[in-house]
Amino acid sequence: AFVRALQATPLPPGQGPVGSRGVPLAERDAATRAAIRACAELGFLNEGAALAVWEDALNAAPHAGPPAWLHADLKPGNLLSGGGRLSAVIDWGGLTLGDPAVDLQPAWNLLGPVGRAAFREALGVEDAAWARGRGWALSVSVIALPYYRDSNPGLAGVCRDTLRALLPG
Repeated sequence: AFVRALQATPLPPGQGPVGSRGVPLAERDAATRAAIRACAELGFLNEGAALAVWEDALNAAPHAGPPAWLHADLKPGNLLSGGGRLSAVIDWGGLTLGDPAVDLQPAWNLLGPVGRAAFREALGVEDAAWARGRGWALSVSVIALPYYRDSNPGLAGVCRDTLRALLPG
C-alpha cells in the first residue's frame, strides 16, 4: 500500500528531482558490470548468473509511462515495522522521480518467496517491470557490497541476502 500510494502522488509541475536511481537502468550498465566482476572475484556470487539477471533487466521493455515518485532506497533498515505492519519509512535522501520498478527492491532485499509473490500481486507488476526491479536490486547490491563489506557489515549482509534471493544456487 505504501509503494502504491507513493507512486500515485501527483507529480510536481515542471521538472522534479532526478537522482541516481531515477535514471534509466542502462545508465548503470558499466558500473554494474564492473561491480558484478568485483563481487565474483571476491567470491560473493556467480558472475554468469548475475550477468544473466542483469541482461534480462536491460532487455526488458522500458517504463513507458510518466515517471513516478520513488523512495529509491527501500531496504530493511529504512522500513520500520510494529505489530507485523509497516509503521514508518525513513531516509528520504534518495527521493526522486523515475521508473516505478526501482521501488520493487524489497521483493528481494526483505521478502521471502511467498511475500515476494504477494508484493508483486498487490502492485500488479507486469513482467518487464519485474525484470527491471530485479535489475535494480542486483545493481544496488553489487555496487554496495564491496564498498560496505568492512565499514557496514549490516548493510553488506543485506546485499548478500539480496543476491541470494536474486540468483540461483
